[in-house]
Amino acid sequence: MIMTAIFVATFMTSVETTIVTTALPTIISKLNGLSLQSWVFAMYLLTTAVRTPIYGKLADRSGRKQIFISGLIVFSVGSFLCGISTNIYELILFRAVQGIGSGAIMPITFTIIADLFTYEKRSTMLALNNTAWGISALLGPLIGGFIVDQLNWHWIFFINVPLGVVVLILVIFGFKEQPRKSEKRPIDFKGIFSLSGSLVFLLLLFQILGNQRVKLSVIGAMAAFFLAFLYLFCRAEKDAQDPIIPLTLFKNQLFTIQIATALLLSGIQIGFQTYFPIWLQSIYKVSASVAGLAVTPSPVLWLISSFFVGALVRRFAPKRITGPIILIQLLFYVPLVIAGVKFPMPLFYIIAGVTGAGLGIIITMNTLISQRVVPGNNVGTASSMLTLGRTLGQTIMTGVFGLIFNLSINRSLMTHQNVNLVQVNKFISSTQKNNVSSNSVITMENIIVGGMHHIFAAVLILFVLILLLNISDKNKYAIN
Repeated sequence: MIMTAIFVATFMTSVETTIVTTALPTIISKLNGLSLQSWVFAMYLLTTAVRTPIYGKLADRSGRKQIFISGLIVFSVGSFLCGISTNIYELILFRAVQGIGSGAIMPITFTIIADLFTYEKRSTMLALNNTAWGISALLGPLIGGFIVDQLNWHWIFFINVPLGVVVLILVIFGFKEQPRKSEKRPIDFKGIFSLSGSLVFLLLLFQILGNQRVKLSVIGAMAAFFLAFLYLFCRAEKDAQDPIIPLTLFKNQLFTIQIATALLLSGIQIGFQTYFPIWLQSIYKVSASVAGLAVTPSPVLWLISSFFVGALVRRFAPKRITGPIILIQLLFYVPLVIAGVKFPMPLFYIIAGVTGAGLGIIITMNTLISQRVVPGNNVGTASSMLTLGRTLGQTIMTGVFGLIFNLSINRSLMTHQNVNLVQVNKFISSTQKNNVSSNSVITMENIIVGGMHHIFAAVLILFVLILLLNISDKNKYAIN
């Protein structure tokens, strides 16, 4: 019963992103929210990231069940409130409520799996749980399109309420948690406050990086606030009797490398998921649905490859697994840095598949190893750190890639006087040639492909960083 609950909860939270992506154009149209559309996602990610480490610590202190139930109720209530939103401001506010609940669900599902199964069986159960994510990635766009066409956008959010009730019943009656024995220590309120502040300003900083209308002084202020809160957090954790994130965990090099690897790989993941469809729509002029299929091989091969993790970690040291996979992925991405406008479209599907297969092995291994190498009373914290790392990687690199792409486009426009930014924006978002001259079409294609070259050059740098990080790993043995 509890594994069914975990499966449904994982599906419910992961399908949320793909369903909302499909429905977003309709939502924007109905609520007149074009200028604020990015915050529909950003606010959800922000509150999820802020709450994840807090829930992880609370799960270690007071037990998994009550924290999981609390997060589930908040997520379901937030979903209902999103469904009854009457304007874009209400929707963004209630997406924040959804994110607060979501911050408990994903890391605690990993923690419950760690509690229920031995290390030898855990990799298989994590792989099975990945199946829920894979199914959501495949069905999300279809479900979203069907709901919008046959019902209305409100049901995009209402659908989570009955799913939440099912999970709640299964957890209440199926999860028999043993009472936890823990010392009554004061809650680390200073750590919670300073950690929340540092994450808020870090994520806001990277969200505004790609916005050309934001002044440098605002960016500087965001960076200053982040550094100030980070300093306060480090001091608070050193003095706390029961820190929200024990910094001593990061003295374990193997643990730190697992978290950092998951963070960087999640940045790569958001890169190809975002820019493959843009490349295909703007250069090959395929429909949005066909362009979206370019990333479909990734979740399919992710869930298949994750079933091999258990056998691999029992035989090889983590760096012996990560190194060759990252090197293979890097080689597949090299052509994207030099590709022309006639680059064969099927190669995008192949690269997406190779990426998904590698991520399925490495990120599942990161989860498994990070739980294994920490003390038993910190498994919840370790799971939340990995989930937080993945969220931060996606959010930070979204801002970085956006900045790189915008700078590349603007620099190219300075040397091409026959087109302007408005034309390029229309060219990217339309399946038509926009009634411009053939010379202008060629120019805009070259400008866009040039921007893609810079994006995937940054991706190659991330691959190199992951390689160097794992080469520095001193552990030479399999983790059993």
